[in-house]
Amino acid sequence: MKKLKIGVIGCGNIARRRHLPEYAANEHAEIIAVCDIVEHRVNETAQKYGARAYIDYEELVNNDEIDAVSVCTPNYLHAPVSVAALQAGKHVLCEKPMAVSKKEAEEMITAAIQNNKKLMIAHNQRFVPSHVKAKQLIENGKIGKVYSFRTTFGHGGPEGWSIDGKDSWFFQKEKSHIGAMGDLGVHKADLIRYLLGEEIVEVGAFVETSAKDNIDVDDNAVCVLKTRSGIVGTLTASWSYVSKEDNSTIIYGEKAILRLEDDPVNSLIAQFQNGEVVKYELSGIQSNESGGQTNTHVIEKFVDCIVKDTKSPVSGEEGLRSLQIILSALESNEKKKIVRLF
Repeated sequence: MKKLKIGVIGCGNIARRRHLPEYAANEHAEIIAVCDIVEHRVNETAQKYGARAYIDYEELVNNDEIDAVSVCTPNYLHAPVSVAALQAGKHVLCEKPMAVSKKEAEEMITAAIQNNKKLMIAHNQRFVPSHVKAKQLIENGKIGKVYSFRTTFGHGGPEGWSIDGKDSWFFQKEKSHIGAMGDLGVHKADLIRYLLGEEIVEVGAFVETSAKDNIDVDDNAVCVLKTRSGIVGTLTASWSYVSKEDNSTIIYGEKAILRLEDDPVNSLIAQFQNGEVVKYELSGIQSNESGGQTNTHVIEKFVDCIVKDTKSPVSGEEGLRSLQIILSALESNEKKKIVRLF
């Protein structure tokens, strides 16, 4: 079988730690092009993977050899780069948040449809083993009716993760548009939609910039979310967790409580009403703290949907719905009111 020819646009740490090594390990993919505006960075990456180096993403997407691209740029470029790639006939895997506005996200979706190409958003939390198992328990009725939830994602900030450290684009509003909510909160918005299998219809939020100096985006947020059926819960995103990363979710049900990624050994613990406790020791969640990265399954799923011509596992429409929760949270904070999505 002919290998997919891959281009990776943006050679920062999300590409270096996840996209590039996972493509390199995939038997159906071959990295032939990489792009970054920082010349020494792209040249180093190109040399490592035996790829051609580009400074201009438009030149890369117009290379007829390339079948698919990963978009690993700052947030403000997600939509322009993705649309250009889709219009050039490439399948696109775009990092989250998929865009910085509803309009941009819709343009990406339209470009994918018009050009009959796959568009996938890199919401890797859907593929974490504890999350997959929890969804199964919820769907098969093991925990009964879900009443509430609590989900959080926090760490010390992107200066400990980004290739540019404290000078990272994450802190610059003209490039990121959204801070901790776009970096971390959108992951949890997508996860809650995935786990519960229904949409968030109302959002209330407090969003602050309180932990970091000299930044103009949010670094702490607490949101209250309500689903269509009336499940209520909280979502927290923070760049101020100075000790240990917290990537946990708790689902409160009629028959049981599910604790996801809340224990260092057992990534899922089910505590039943009758006193029974079931512990699942599954492979851990991908963490920014670990030296090496576990397989996110994002690249694997993206490549498979192209090779097998199946539906994108996290479509543009799915990415938009998760993005809208974050945008609604920012609106709620600004206008000091509950925002209704649907």
